[in-house]
Amino acid sequence: MTVQCPTCDKPVAWTPEAKFKPFCSERCKLIDLGEWAAEEKRIAGEPLPPTANEHEENY
Repeated sequence: MTVQCPTCDKPVAWTPEAKFKPFCSERCKLIDLGEWAAEEKRIAGEPLPPTANEHEENY
């Protein structure tokens, strides 16, 4: 089975030997991680109520 790398669209064999699957390389994996860390990617959902993050202000 082959999947597309989410970062660069290269084909990736879905095998135990594919160390970074679903990514084609560590570079593509780290690019994706950086996009999540920079909040460029998000999971769709309802916004949190304003009180949901109040505990964070106490730190």
